[in-house]
Amino acid sequence: MIKTFEEAHQLILDLNICTIFNSDKSSLPSLWKHVDLPEKQKGEKGWGQKISAVWDWKNRLPATFPDEIFYGKIKGGLAVLMTVDHLRDVHFPVAHKHVDDLNLLAIQVFEKIRMEPWETTDLRKEMIEEVGCSKSQFDTALKNLQISLNVVRSNDPDIERDTWLTFQELYPEIWGLYVTEE
Repeated sequence: MIKTFEEAHQLILDLNICTIFNSDKSSLPSLWKHVDLPEKQKGEKGWGQKISAVWDWKNRLPATFPDEIFYGKIKGGLAVLMTVDHLRDVHFPVAHKHVDDLNLLAIQVFEKIRMEPWETTDLRKEMIEEVGCSKSQFDTALKNLQISLNVVRSNDPDIERDTWLTFQELYPEIWGLYVTEE
């Protein structure tokens, strides 16, 4: 059981991959189950120590250790942390799909991100106005771009909101190992 950011870092290195929260959809271990901090107490304001720590660590671990820890989504839409070695050697070869194999909305969202980084709220608003999709359709397209390893969240510690880049831009070495542009 862990209580500190440093212990969370070591946990991810030891596990190779884990979900952020528990899920019946996955047999993977979860960061949540390994955290030994109090959950929100009755009458307590805010989130409570445990959820606050897990939520912070899911962003701070890849920002602090970008060459060691990756944050992304796996099939089923579950958020995970994994080692970059696991991403490179195990996950990317089986999870990556070419963007052209996704639906039209995902391709359109990808093209926006390919041109420049976008924060989720601004990109959602732009796509709803531009192509007339629903919030749900946009969210699904963005999730599928993450699952297929076409887009990733920026690891920049100075960025507070989820900001999206192409996977190729953030991880060119891994991209180059497996993807040949035609």
